Amino acid sequence: DFLPLKCDACGEVFCKDHIRYDDHKCNSAYKKNVQVPVCPLCNAPIPVRKGEIPDAVVGAHMDKNCKYNPAQKQKIFTNRCLKPGCKRKELMKVVCEQCSGNFCIKHRHPLDHDCKGSGKPLSKA
Repeated sequence: DFLPLKCDACGEVFCKDHIRYDDHKCNSAYKKNVQVPVCPLCNAPIPVRKGEIPDAVVGAHMDKNCKYNPAQKQKIFTNRCLKPGCKRKELMKVVCEQCSGNFCIKHRHPLDHDCKGSGKPLSKA
């Protein structure tokens, strides 16, 4: 099947097997086939001018302009238990179905945190 596809770099028409820049040896691929390197520390895109080596530019960014601060750690365990006196924190929220409070694994059951929820019976027994 010849489905006419127009190359967005050189403007020539090709089939699906030759539309990629490498497949038809496009002379204008440098205009469109541009990749922006990303800093591995701060995940910021680093602009690279034509003719510059991307590794050198990223290295210079890491030495001078990088906003990454290894001393500033992100907190992982941020979900604090609402049971009075408990200071445990969990990675994920553990929400009580009756009172909608967030609790640790130890106090997740309504009987363990003195639930004042909807008044439904806590057990069928």
